[in-house]
Amino acid sequence: MAKKLTKKQIEHLQQRLLRERERALRSLGQFDELAKISAEQADSDLYSYSDHIADLGTDAMEREKMLLFASKEGRYLYRVEEALRRLYKEPETFGLCHNCRQLIDFERLDVMPHARYCLNCKLKEEADAA
Repeated sequence: MAKKLTKKQIEHLQQRLLRERERALRSLGQFDELAKISAEQADSDLYSYSDHIADLGTDAMEREKMLLFASKEGRYLYRVEEALRRLYKEPETFGLCHNCRQLIDFERLDVMPHARYCLNCKLKEEADAA
């Protein structure tokens, strides 16, 4: 069986995950606020009625970009929360690669605390996908 993370390392990673979750939630809240402001502005713009095609295109592009960023942040939040569930449910196996069951380097987990795969398995997965 692979080595395990120390209690201190687990606590550190838990704090990292909680901070990442809080950051992602704040970002999503900001996207929500921007969307509300954008919707209110769009409603008020109907009264001023500027229908220049370039303005409409710019507005649509900005909304699309905002939705893309919010979607990406939402996926990241899901991965962080999934890692927290794994940590709370089975702390003794947290940090083990889901593929080879070897311990993921702590340095990798410190940078990406939601990582499910060791670097070698992740590189192999990406090479196989290419």
